[in-house]
Amino acid sequence: MTFRRQALVNARLFDSASGALRPHTTLVIEDERIAAVTQQPLQVGDAEIIDAGGRVVLPGLIDAHVHVMAASADLVGLALQPPSLVGAQASHILRGMLHRGFTTVRDAAGADFGLQEAVERGRYEGPRLFISGFPISQTGGHADMRPKGVGRGPGGSAMFCSCAGLGLMGAIADGVGEVRRAVREQVRHGANQIKIMAGGGISSPTDPIDGTQFSLEELRAAVEEAEAANLYALAHAYSPRAVTRAVQAGVRSIEHGNLIDEATARVMKTHGAYLVPTLSTYAALADEGQRLGWSAAMMAKLAVVQAQGIEAVKIARAEGVPVVFGTDLLGHMHARQSGEFALRTGAMSAVEALQSATLTAARMMGQEAHIGQLLPGAWADLLVVDGDPTRSLEMLADPEQGIRLLMKGGRVIRNALAA
Repeated sequence: MTFRRQALVNARLFDSASGALRPHTTLVIEDERIAAVTQQPLQVGDAEIIDAGGRVVLPGLIDAHVHVMAASADLVGLALQPPSLVGAQASHILRGMLHRGFTTVRDAAGADFGLQEAVERGRYEGPRLFISGFPISQTGGHADMRPKGVGRGPGGSAMFCSCAGLGLMGAIADGVGEVRRAVREQVRHGANQIKIMAGGGISSPTDPIDGTQFSLEELRAAVEEAEAANLYALAHAYSPRAVTRAVQAGVRSIEHGNLIDEATARVMKTHGAYLVPTLSTYAALADEGQRLGWSAAMMAKLAVVQAQGIEAVKIARAEGVPVVFGTDLLGHMHARQSGEFALRTGAMSAVEALQSATLTAARMMGQEAHIGQLLPGAWADLLVVDGDPTRSLEMLADPEQGIRLLMKGGRVIRNALAA
């Protein structure tokens, strides 16, 4: 096995813990990981030298709510496509995410261990992929995408077939026993975390946005099974009631949470829960939903949550709830991923937004020793950027120009430092 040693010199390092820039920093990279970080003179021997030219080096970015299999906003139609086609489409989505600077993504339903393995083996170029498998949904819940009038056949078998087995369509479970089994199936298939649908959604046809889903006993059973496998649960929820029930049941992160109030945020803070807003998907769907064939009822639900999205971020931050970067984009709208930073400027500083996409996200995932900060022992996932990201994140809005060096696991993906 060939040993590779690189030294990134003359860099200003973004410390994602403090939010400060550390000047005159050298990072030594040995194979896939960071071996040393210092501001002192250092003999780097035969290491390959990469001169940052005084630019800022950031940890690789983390998007904690993606759907890499969602090559289309038509989730039902997507689920009927051949698995090989869905996977091929996902490879393009993954590559786009990586080249926007996202070296790690947490897939919130859809991706499976095969796609994860394809990235790890280098068959597909993409970020580190943390998978949830199938989301757990009650009958009529947010991941039960069967149209009205389509039910179950004799013996309870589904009369609507997802031929691709696409994980965007939920594992439907009713009752504590079924919920436990559904979670165990996701664990068996290699899930890194468990997704629970704890409230209504926009894209699902039969559930109100402010409704709750699953009994408290079912929610607790899902969390208990996740924790038994040393995993954690994340919950899709919008309303104060749905969020409160999920957090009290023990979920670690709330996905979306647009309708939370101060009392709900205090419950989240008390239980150590994280909020993962996804503002960019609402902006994208507000622009394109009607053209994509979304119904009037779906667009009405969208308007309700979009109007409260930035306010929810403000409430969470005011109450001390850690806020994490997420996008939840579908189809061609994945190209808007980096736009999430700009949408958060009304509630977060540039430093806070950057922390939400680095160390805060890593802590939520229990991966802070490996990703989200540039420390010895961490993966050598990093970006070298123009400008000062502690003041403005404009360089991330145009990654082809603003990101001058992109590295994942010590491998240089793109180097435009000399340009």
